[in-house]
Amino acid sequence: MISYNKKTIEDIDVAGKKCLVRCDFNVPLKDGVISDDKRIRESLPTLKYLLNGGAAVIACSHLGRPKGEFKPEFSLMPVAERLAKLLDIEVVFAKDVIGEDAKSKASMLKPRQLMLLENVRYHKQEEKNDPEFCKELASMADIYVNDAFGTAHRAHASTTGVAKILPAVCGFLIKKEIEIMGKALQEPKRPFVAILGGAKVSDKIGVISNLLDKVDTLIIGGGMAYTFMKSRGFKIGNSLCEEDKLGLAKELSAKADTNNVKMLIPVDNHVGDAYKPDCFHEIIYSDDIPDNFMGLDIGPQTIEVYCKAIRQAGTVVWNGPMGVCEWEAFENGTLAVANAVVESGAISIIGGGDSAAAIEKLGFADKMTHISTGGGASLEFLEGLELPGIAALIDK
Repeated sequence: MISYNKKTIEDIDVAGKKCLVRCDFNVPLKDGVISDDKRIRESLPTLKYLLNGGAAVIACSHLGRPKGEFKPEFSLMPVAERLAKLLDIEVVFAKDVIGEDAKSKASMLKPRQLMLLENVRYHKQEEKNDPEFCKELASMADIYVNDAFGTAHRAHASTTGVAKILPAVCGFLIKKEIEIMGKALQEPKRPFVAILGGAKVSDKIGVISNLLDKVDTLIIGGGMAYTFMKSRGFKIGNSLCEEDKLGLAKELSAKADTNNVKMLIPVDNHVGDAYKPDCFHEIIYSDDIPDNFMGLDIGPQTIEVYCKAIRQAGTVVWNGPMGVCEWEAFENGTLAVANAVVESGAISIIGGGDSAAAIEKLGFADKMTHISTGGGASLEFLEGLELPGIAALIDK
């Protein structure tokens, strides 16, 4: 079992120290305006704690994929402005990352002041975890704090490289992520139900395999359900299917049987005659989807079976929608499952990415125990993999 028992900002003295804090400010922008500042707000408890504790805070983050070039549309300036408004303080903004502007402003920074570096991905060396770049970045601070769970699965300069140079601890957001998800996997309140959706089995192989050693019930939905259905000899029509994963789907089903895990796959489906929101659609049983139709959501009988299992749960981990829930006609499965999770009163953990977006859109975000801030990172955590950005921090 991987140990995630790491030192946090509460375990060190930050007064009078310069703290380099890796945040996840990868927010959506439309015409240079932030359309959702949730990720910025998630960083506030850590930033406030450090500032109130007398630290000088140098925040850094990536935004988008500028691929090692300066591209104004990926500037963190709008983030600096939003941070200033949310914290009601002046935020010093550096026009570069390790250049003259950043270094001179960092050297002048006083306790209880906050500065934000420009986009770390303006440098190719960031994603390459270049040692020289790491040294330059680390030279501005005394302590490193990682609070960017969304990038903890990446071994980049600002997530792992700097942690090998400076004393490195985690902020409150990473602490919360690893405590809640870690406890769910290691000491779940039972029955433990995992709900996995999304398009492809190949994206979730490791997660399914890891969870089959831990859960009581595994619920399969979304596009990947059709690979499992075909592996059991069902006619799936035009539905999404990974032909090269049929053998694997059989193996995972067999592992579920061996482990006495109840694996649920759809018994009926909401199918359409084309992949578009206004297609002709109807409900068809799982063993007989016509050739020219594709599954786009789980059907009403499946909803009933899935929701019954969910309502009995003590712990629920959910990653991936049940269907094409961004289209109104095919949102019923995801909506019903979200309702059932709330009704269960279970400890509910929603993996990041599409699942988090669906829960937000459907209005259930405030009713879940925890919504992970990291899509890829939460998947790798559920898979039982070591996240380099957390492994690099000091053990307690």
